[in-house]
Amino acid sequence: MLALTGIPLQIVACLLAVLAFAATMWLWPRLGGKGWKALLARLGAFFGTQALVLVAMALVANSYFGFYTTWTDLLGTAGGPGTVVDHKPSNALSVTGEQKVYSSQGSAKERSGVIQQVRLTGAASGLSSDGYVYLPPQYFQPEYAGHQFPMALVLSGYPGSAEKLISLMQWPASTLKAIEAKQLPPTVLVMMRPSPVANRDTECMDVPGGPQVETFFTEDLPRALATGYRIAPQATAHAALGDSTGGYCALKFALRKPQSYGAAVSLSADYSASNDPTTGDLFGGDPKLKQENDLLWRLRNAPPAPVSLLLATSRDEDNYPATQQMIASFKAPTRLSTITLDSGGHNFHTWNREIPPALEWLGKQFALPPAAA
Repeated sequence: MLALTGIPLQIVACLLAVLAFAATMWLWPRLGGKGWKALLARLGAFFGTQALVLVAMALVANSYFGFYTTWTDLLGTAGGPGTVVDHKPSNALSVTGEQKVYSSQGSAKERSGVIQQVRLTGAASGLSSDGYVYLPPQYFQPEYAGHQFPMALVLSGYPGSAEKLISLMQWPASTLKAIEAKQLPPTVLVMMRPSPVANRDTECMDVPGGPQVETFFTEDLPRALATGYRIAPQATAHAALGDSTGGYCALKFALRKPQSYGAAVSLSADYSASNDPTTGDLFGGDPKLKQENDLLWRLRNAPPAPVSLLLATSRDEDNYPATQQMIASFKAPTRLSTITLDSGGHNFHTWNREIPPALEWLGKQFALPPAAA
């Protein structure tokens, strides 16, 4: 079978679309008769040509963007959750073994706890953004009345929405399942888009002369949530998680602001800020600022941060080679683990396979205050 993202399949699909169009144009005068047979023939020729053109366009677009990398990925028949592997830093002295994690996906219809819609306004950044807060059932139980809870900031990709984190990625349902399985302590989720600025992908940066998005997420958001919820204040009880652009932001928060987030999870993330029409000029012509927001450069050159990182990828994804470079570049006290699927693309099905083991990994990273232990 031809590979889903292979050039041969795209060539075949494009040739079939061109041949179908040419055949329709050639046969059209012969299909001009009256009666239902002629009508069905014209409809079949028209819609058949349109379908082949759409298939060819979809295959080319899918190959470029990497939404689905294999037929099993497209059909949703790829395997179960991935395996978490803890890596040895280049300046460590002992070998770390592999840790295998098996879990199942949660059901969106079986959530417990409460999801609240919130609007957060930052005093330092001056930015405001809507989001959702998931409070686990323990938050309302009398025995937890004096407890402070760890917090996980979950960011969507761009231009994704926070609602998709609930409906398609099922973060609250998966979190509840991990809590019930004692894999994760009762945790407050904060689900948001990665950019508080409408119609602009800020890559979670403090843009020179522009929106101070990193300040919003690393200073304003933890401070605002601490005033409204029983959230533990220390960075070791805070984590940032995300897919695509949100995953890049999560890693950057931990590496650049370890005093705000002690752990980060990235699903299919790039490791440097994009530069395209959706971002505009993020660096103000400053090459040093661009360098400082390149995560691979930070691992190689900046003082290592005492944080835990989990990078999720697949052998088919565009970020797989860069992920191998990240593994080879980190140094203690930074801790780095990976989930590497045999197949998977830049899509919700792949990320849903990675969320359960990522949550179990996260449960081992949180350091809680004594009252919540």
